Amino acid sequence: MTMRVATFALSGKMIADALRIQSKTADLQLQESSGVKSETLAGYGADAQHVVNLQVGLTRAQSYIDAATLAGGKVQAMYSAVGSMTDVMTQLRSQLSAASTGSATETTSVISSAQDMLKSMASLLNTQYDGQYLFSGGKTDTAPVDLSSYASGAGSTTVADTSYYAGDDQVAAVRVSTDRTVSYGVTADNSAFEQAMRALRFVANSGSLSSSDISSALDLAGTALDSIAAVQEKLSNNASAIQDASTRQSDYKSFTETLASDLTSVDVAAVTAQLSTYQSQLTASYSAIGKILSLNLSNYLK
Repeated sequence: MTMRVATFALSGKMIADALRIQSKTADLQLQESSGVKSETLAGYGADAQHVVNLQVGLTRAQSYIDAATLAGGKVQAMYSAVGSMTDVMTQLRSQLSAASTGSATETTSVISSAQDMLKSMASLLNTQYDGQYLFSGGKTDTAPVDLSSYASGAGSTTVADTSYYAGDDQVAAVRVSTDRTVSYGVTADNSAFEQAMRALRFVANSGSLSSSDISSALDLAGTALDSIAAVQEKLSNNASAIQDASTRQSDYKSFTETLASDLTSVDVAAVTAQLSTYQSQLTASYSAIGKILSLNLSNYLK
């Protein structure tokens, strides 16, 4: 019967030490390949809650950035559409001014042009972005302007009429932080657009235009043009507010990412050097254990 020279306790301790080194080596190998200290929260110990809080903050900031980006795109599309409305009303005023000379040809021309302008105005108010109607309020799946009955009569230059509107009164808004929401929507029944539609309808559906009619239409078109310019300025301010909020969230995200990286990332070069040391220790431990376990009393006495 052979007998070990080393005691059971000593060999057991050497094996335990080897297993500890092996476990540390495996951890370092994972850190080297992934670039992070641990792939589970448990591996961060006391910093685990900090890591969770930072991850939640990053996710929330990105959601605000995404929402602001979408809203910003909508505002830009609205701004562009309103700019085109300004062009339509500028053209109407120009042609009405020409017709004010009393020329029958100019009068006929402005009536014919106004018919096309009314359709253009309706089309601009029915602008869509990402599959949603921008000027419908909360009813984004419904075209806000319907000319089927509205364009049937000349109406009046003095009485407001939003019967063309098929949306609701909900104003679009976007949450840009935990405590701030930016309202940016404008609906097609806004007084600026109603004035423009009223002026266009009056001219387009008139069989003829007296000097008084032209004067009234010119005044209304001028008022509408000023009002539309104010709407466009408001949209510009909204776009700036959304962009500024998005920038703040991006800055916060960058700062948080740096903090999270400091907690979770490792210096790969340092880990590689440390790994080499542990691998050498592990190799030496296995070699020593192998030699000790192969010894017996008869071999020792030789």
